[in-house]
Amino acid sequence: MHAIIKMIGQRLALGLLTLLVVSAIIFGAVELLPGDLAQEILGQGATPETVAQLREDLGLDRPAYIRYFEWLGGITTLDLGTSLANEREISELLGTRLYNTLFLAAISAVMAVPLAIGLGLLAALYRNSIFDRAINIVTLSTISTPEFFVAYILVLWMAVITGWFPAISNISPDTAFWDHVYRSFLPALTLTLVVTAHMMRMTRAAIINLLNSPFIEMATLKGVAKRDIIVKHALPNAWAPIINVVVLNLAYLIVGVVVVEVVFVYPGMGQLLVDSVSKRDFPVVQACSLIFAVTYILLNLTADILSILTNPRLLHPR
Repeated sequence: MHAIIKMIGQRLALGLLTLLVVSAIIFGAVELLPGDLAQEILGQGATPETVAQLREDLGLDRPAYIRYFEWLGGITTLDLGTSLANEREISELLGTRLYNTLFLAAISAVMAVPLAIGLGLLAALYRNSIFDRAINIVTLSTISTPEFFVAYILVLWMAVITGWFPAISNISPDTAFWDHVYRSFLPALTLTLVVTAHMMRMTRAAIINLLNSPFIEMATLKGVAKRDIIVKHALPNAWAPIINVVVLNLAYLIVGVVVVEVVFVYPGMGQLLVDSVSKRDFPVVQACSLIFAVTYILLNLTADILSILTNPRLLHPR
């Protein structure tokens, strides 16, 4: 237990250090963007005095490193600043958007994780069969196809031709739960098709990799059914890589939704990020990027910790 607590503490410290580096990269990347933010906000007809006054109001006349530490200090107190586009608190803007993105990711995960693990087990059980080859062809196709193309195909088929689901996810804060699920189905299905392939192929590979192990051969010699060998013997020993790829794909469901949300006009973090970039609302861009980074780092650490907990041998050097 002491070794596990020490390992978790080390991973958390490494995550905080990584987040600090990422925050510096985010702030620096925005600072390196060409053009004068104050000039862009006021337009080409603004006088130099007006531009200078706005730069002073925004704090752009101070050195970048001072503004970075002020921004970092605000983050530690959950003060993300104010939007330049509508002068609202960024935390207020992010509240509903973050909930919508997490809601979409949750629906996608509920569909994708059981489907991927189930197909992976079946592909390993019927290895080299027609079913296995067909599943591999389908999953390789979904991996190779861009998300926006998958989204447009689903819109054409399930919204335009059949009319089963709306092409645009028109969601508001007062939308009922099941109505929210209905309007989110197409973007969730798009994400499911994209991430299922990775998880299914890892599950299949992890199970097949264990089938040549001595304990599997012993179970085979005892006459244990192949299905029981895979489910009761191989799967428990393959959880480490499977959990790792599942959690990493869950991270992708949250941080990789930008394209899908734009296609379906889904009011989430990705859509807010794109809108803020077009408006040059840099404080919101920085806040969205940082939230995506925090989410990815936390889930990455979770995947690392769960992999070690499911396989304690990883705690010890080889």
